[in-house]
Amino acid sequence: MTDLTQTIAPPSRSLPIVIFGAGSIVTDAHLPAYAKAGFRVAGIYDPDREKAARVAPAGASAYASMAEATALGTGAVYDLAVPPAAIAGILQTLPEGAVALIQKPLGSDLAAADEIIRILRARKIRAAVNFQLRFAPMSLAVKDAIARGLLGEVVDFDAWLALDTPWHLWAFLNGLPRVEILLHSIHYLDFVRDLLGNPAGVHARTMGHPSSAISNTRSAMILDYGSHVRASLSINHNHAFGRKFQACEFRISGTKGAAYMKLGVNLDYPRGEPDELWLNTDGEWRQVPLAGNWFIEAFVGRITQVMRFAVGEDPELQGSAEDAWHTMALVEAAYESSSAPAHPIRTSPDA
Repeated sequence: MTDLTQTIAPPSRSLPIVIFGAGSIVTDAHLPAYAKAGFRVAGIYDPDREKAARVAPAGASAYASMAEATALGTGAVYDLAVPPAAIAGILQTLPEGAVALIQKPLGSDLAAADEIIRILRARKIRAAVNFQLRFAPMSLAVKDAIARGLLGEVVDFDAWLALDTPWHLWAFLNGLPRVEILLHSIHYLDFVRDLLGNPAGVHARTMGHPSSAISNTRSAMILDYGSHVRASLSINHNHAFGRKFQACEFRISGTKGAAYMKLGVNLDYPRGEPDELWLNTDGEWRQVPLAGNWFIEAFVGRITQVMRFAVGEDPELQGSAEDAWHTMALVEAAYESSSAPAHPIRTSPDA
């Protein structure tokens, strides 16, 4: 099990990266990941140029305009680390035929995702979406284990989160109608799709909590994969009773074996804990040594695969925008399910 794939092989050459946005995700994840991967950031564009100048790495520009930011044409990879509402406008300014990495989600809702796909197709922009959980070392290892048949046929997927997420760190969430599924559990839904394909449907309920002003922080979802595969997610971001019984984990069970994944970054966020992967393929649970964590190694894997595609060493973009549209469709269906009434329960015997 120690030879399971956990990383994406680096390309033999790379293109410079141009980043749109200078927020915390750029400083906390994108820039450290790109430095670790050995990729050069040519510059950053942000409407607040002073902010871009403060966070730009040595030798990188703080662009004064969109025209400056796109001056490299198709000779750069464009990283859109911006809020969903800004994605479409930036894509309209990118050079035709460019390669881009788009911050998740792919728009604020499915209608916005439709518009983004129309722009990408019209401008022949090859884009991936930053659903980077797919590229965490433990995620790549689980996919490899499944591909090798070590688990047999996957028949159960359980996501269980009971933790205390510090929503106050993201002031922009206040007042948003869609938060938990669209901005958090979307990663898990995308990962399930990566493992199992598209479900036929979803049963969902998402809601807030009396202690929080955020519109929705708790969700329960069941994905319909027919009569052989059961997939369920129980998400509670308001379990504020100490670390002892908090959890952020996946259990993936097959006909021959099982996997346990601990997503450590969400526990004691933002400090986090190390990820863990355990496999049981012969009746014994064994921990798999990992090559890193979701943060930041998954960002390294995500940009590395984009770069391999950009320089012609990979024929396809993994987690492309066209694929990510299906994750957005699943998210939209979950919200629609949540707003629909539940199946009624009889209140009295049929006398």
